[in-house]
Amino acid sequence: MKTAKYYEWRRRGQLQCNLCPHHCVIGEGKAGICKVRKNIDGDLLLTTYGIVSSVGFDPIEKKPLYHFYPGSIIFSVGNFGCNLRCKFCQNWQISQTIPDDINHRKKYGPGELVNMALGKNTNIGIAYTYNEPIVWFEYMVDIAEAAKKEGLKNVMVTNGFINPQPLDELLGLIDAFNVDLKAFTEDFYRNQTISKLKPVKETLIKIKKSGRHLEITNLLITGHNDDTRNFTEMVKWIAGELGEDTVLHLSRYFPTYKMSAPPTSLGLLEEFYGLAKEKLNHLA
Repeated sequence: MKTAKYYEWRRRGQLQCNLCPHHCVIGEGKAGICKVRKNIDGDLLLTTYGIVSSVGFDPIEKKPLYHFYPGSIIFSVGNFGCNLRCKFCQNWQISQTIPDDINHRKKYGPGELVNMALGKNTNIGIAYTYNEPIVWFEYMVDIAEAAKKEGLKNVMVTNGFINPQPLDELLGLIDAFNVDLKAFTEDFYRNQTISKLKPVKETLIKIKKSGRHLEITNLLITGHNDDTRNFTEMVKWIAGELGEDTVLHLSRYFPTYKMSAPPTSLGLLEEFYGLAKEKLNHLA
């Protein structure tokens, strides 16, 4: 465990976490919506510090990043927990549940993971992925700082639901982001993810202005975020606010977790690819 950043004390032993826009108020012995940031004896602790759910070397395109060192390999690291509650989560086993044996698992220090990353000559860096890295912020930052000292690149695959101050800290460490823009309506974010769209848009703009590499993924879900008008508005916003050269990845949905809608049709993917191509130069 490690003491968390970005929190404040409230009355009656409660703590308010200010890492993401949920601003969870957490009582003694309780955790925030992420399940991993917990109030223990009046301090907010990251309970999964040093624990990994998965590690491995992946093609950079699998993150997905298509315009950041294409053809390269990157060392990928995952943890547990998430600050969203997506009904369609593809990694729900590690994002929405915490294993019973979590406290008995082997711990990996930042230096150990960096050494593992350095063990493959063709590896360009470390990707924080699989589950939402925002919620294991302190662990990610410590790894990223150690990686940066060794000349490795840092990549973050994220939902973008983070407050401005911690994002500023990450912008000094992360070289490339892939942000999931899950839909373009507040209704979808509220009903399907228990979060909000506005902070994600603000994150995207802030990353773009920082000069860091940015790519976006949109998972098209049958009957939920496949409205032509909303999709067109999203593409126009990306082109206008983030630039026509912003890479947009359109992903196909398959039934999983709490979502039973039919798989995204290939016809819909082709149609939306064409719509996006009218405004954006790079589609994947």
